[in-house]
Amino acid sequence: MKNKNAYIAIGIVCVVLAAAITLQIRTMQGENSAVAQEFANSELKDSLLEWKEKSDNAETDLEKSVERLDELRQTSTTNGNSSEEKQEELKKYNQILGLTDVTGEGITMTVTDSTQTNTAVDMNNLIVHDSDLRSLVNELSNAGAEAISINDERIVSTTAITCAGNVILINGNKVGSPFTIKAIGNQESLYGAITRAGGYTYGLRARSIQVETKKSDNVQISKYTGALSFKYAQNDD
Repeated sequence: MKNKNAYIAIGIVCVVLAAAITLQIRTMQGENSAVAQEFANSELKDSLLEWKEKSDNAETDLEKSVERLDELRQTSTTNGNSSEEKQEELKKYNQILGLTDVTGEGITMTVTDSTQTNTAVDMNNLIVHDSDLRSLVNELSNAGAEAISINDERIVSTTAITCAGNVILINGNKVGSPFTIKAIGNQESLYGAITRAGGYTYGLRARSIQVETKKSDNVQISKYTGALSFKYAQNDD
């Protein structure tokens, strides 16, 4: 009888110990998970801050370019200054603003609506939307693209990419699938950014959107042919 009671006591102790150990392990796993999540959030926050800084710097540079271009035009008109140095500077700022044809290394993408006809799939997911094009432009810009065009529409500071019924408007002009996107910049950086696992094109392919990306040593992008007008932004004298 005594042995039986001893066995029961030992069994109870073992159960209690097992429960305590299990609780401890779960607590440690929860703490580790929380720490890992906090670390991931911190990395994401740092990355977002880094890209925001780059975007702010690019916007500041663009504003300075617009101001400088206006100064050069006024100087050229007032003084008849046609020196080679001024002309070169004027050409540089025209290039920054997208007002000249440019050629260089980069990538060419072709993005096409899905040909899938499965009626069980949401048809909206099978076509390229204006938001898709804006996201691709942002990825290319973040990767260092110096010039971008979509179906020969040059992307500049005032470009709007919007949906108008069954078509997409870029710079006020209608464009449709297939979309040919050209970007000039370091072709390795651009190609890596646009084809990386988990990137935006990864999501497009998941929707059966057809995406083809090629590197090129000779990408040609035409100038912006519209008018750059600023209604509210004025130069400070």
